[in-house]
Amino acid sequence: MTEETDTEAEQLPLDSTGQRLRRAREAAGMTVEQLAAETRIPQRHIETLERGDFASLPSRTYATGFSRTYARAVGLNENEIIAQLRTELGDSTAERMAAPRYEPGDPARVPSRGLAWLSLVAIVLLALGGFAFYRSYFAPGLGPAPLQAPEPEPVARPAGGPVAAAPTGGQVVFTALEAGVWVKFYDKDGRQLMQKQMDANERYVVPADAEGPQIWTGRPDALRITVGGKPVPKLSEEDRVVKDVPVSAEALLARPPAES
Repeated sequence: MTEETDTEAEQLPLDSTGQRLRRAREAAGMTVEQLAAETRIPQRHIETLERGDFASLPSRTYATGFSRTYARAVGLNENEIIAQLRTELGDSTAERMAAPRYEPGDPARVPSRGLAWLSLVAIVLLALGGFAFYRSYFAPGLGPAPLQAPEPEPVARPAGGPVAAAPTGGQVVFTALEAGVWVKFYDKDGRQLMQKQMDANERYVVPADAEGPQIWTGRPDALRITVGGKPVPKLSEEDRVVKDVPVSAEALLARPPAES
């Protein structure tokens, strides 16, 4: 073995990419479920990365994207991790240069469903605006004049008498709308009330004596909430990480409509 080869061998890390990622996760005190909720990487892919079984992933691009996101979440140098991963995969310089700039598995680079719907609405509004401009400027005589909506009639309000007060409490129940929804409940002091991956239609009742109960989950859109048997708005209508959100009956009843 030449002196140059010996030097290169000494510079190689003792742990594989998967071992380094796993050690960093454990050092950060995170479970696989928590990491999956934080990064939106499927739990099975996280376990595949930690085993170093990259051939089981859809492609090398997925392995790179998932590893970059994993490293960022646990505080490792993502460029160093990607360089080691490419060495283990045997990528050539030409392959690295030809790799696509978009890497699936990085949730920060994936447009949310809300943004996609907003873009669609903008396109429809632009199309309608262009059609209205054509009719008014080039063909003002086409079609009947648009009808104006009638003024709404005032609503009669009952005079006098007591007004029923809005409910201020009741049993808080969370129900998973699909399988594999990771969720953690804890009180204001951080003491854990419940943590697991809920099955479809599984229910969790927030203890009535819990002080300042809060929630942490990556799928607020997949959790139906009722207070006193009556539905209240979800914590969010899209799959994103929410953390330290109060879930007492009073806090849920005071929330505005679901955030998107």
